[in-house]
Amino acid sequence: MGQSATYNKNILYGAGFITSLLGVFIVMILFWPQIQNDRIIKYRINKGKVLKNISQELVGNGILKNEQTFLMAVKILGYEKDIQAGVFQLRDTSTNLAIINQLVNGTPDMKRIMIPEGSHLKAIAQVMARNLGFSENDFIKLSVNKRFIEKIGITSESLEGYLLPDTYLFFDGDSPETVIKTMVKEYKSFWTPTMRLRLKEMQMSEREIVTLASIIEGEAIYDKERPIISGVYHNRLNIDMKLQADPTIQYIISDGPRRLLNRDLKIKSPYNTYLNKGLPPGPINSPGRESLEAALFPEDNDYLFFVAKGDGTHTFTRNEKEHIKAKKAFQKIRREVRKKNKI
Repeated sequence: MGQSATYNKNILYGAGFITSLLGVFIVMILFWPQIQNDRIIKYRINKGKVLKNISQELVGNGILKNEQTFLMAVKILGYEKDIQAGVFQLRDTSTNLAIINQLVNGTPDMKRIMIPEGSHLKAIAQVMARNLGFSENDFIKLSVNKRFIEKIGITSESLEGYLLPDTYLFFDGDSPETVIKTMVKEYKSFWTPTMRLRLKEMQMSEREIVTLASIIEGEAIYDKERPIISGVYHNRLNIDMKLQADPTIQYIISDGPRRLLNRDLKIKSPYNTYLNKGLPPGPINSPGRESLEAALFPEDNDYLFFVAKGDGTHTFTRNEKEHIKAKKAFQKIRREVRKKNKI
C-alpha cells in the first residue's frame, strides 16, 4: 500500500472517529438528565417569549437543573422557533428531549369560553381576560384602535357589536389580537352572499343593520319575537318616528342595567332614542345571529308599540291607545308581584 493510500485511510478513520464522537455528544446532550418530578407540572408560555426566557422560567419552575444543555439540545434539533405558546401539562421532565418534545409536539390546553348574546365590549374583555390571562385594558385598547380595526376589515370606530357572541375555544396564552381576530372572523361568516344581497335590497348599511340588531338583542328574550320587534322598529324608521328603545338608555347610564326613570330618558346623548330620531351612531352590544337575521328580515306587521308582559314576552300594539292599555295591564302585574313579595 502506498504512502498516499495510507494517508487517505487515516483521514477516513479520523473523520469517522470525530463523527462518532459528535454523535455521542449529541445523544448525551439530548438525554441529559433534568429534574424528574413526581407530579404533572403546569407551565405557561406567553406569545412572543424567546428561548432564553423560556429556559430561565423552566429553571425557576423546578423543571431544569442544567439550562445550558437544554439550550444546546433545542438548537441541535433546530426548534428555536417551534416552541408553542400556551399552557402545557408536563408529565415527563427527566431529560432535555422529553421536555422539548412536549413543548414542540404537545397540544397546549384549550379553554372553552362562552360569550352570551347582547354582551357589551367591556364585558367581553373581562371574560376573555379572566380566562386567558391577558390585560382587560389591552383588549379594550385594541378594540378601539382605528388602525387595527381598519386592518381587520371593519368600518367602525369601535368593535362594539362586531365581536360575535358564541362559544369559542382558545389556547390558554392566546393574545387579545388573536381573540379579537377570531371573533371578528366569526362575525364576518354571518355575511353570506344571501345576507349581502338582502342588505342591498333594504338599502341600509352594514353598520345600521348591526346597530338595529343590537337594539333587538337588548329587547328580545325569545327568538320568535325578534322578527316582530324588528318589524316595529322598521315601521318607526319608515315614518320617521323616534325608536324610544330602552336598551339605548341602558347603554348610556353608568349604573345599569336597572329600571329606567323618567330623568334617564332626558339624558343628552346621540344614543338616546327618546330624544333623537333614527338609529344611534353605532351598536350598543354584540348581537347574535338571530338578532342580525331579524334586523334583515323583519316581520311584515303594522305594530308601532310593544310593552313587556312580565314573563319575557311582549304585547304588540298598533296605536297609542292600545299601547297605554297594555302598559296599564303590565303595571297591574308588577303591583301584584310586589304585593306577593311583601307577604
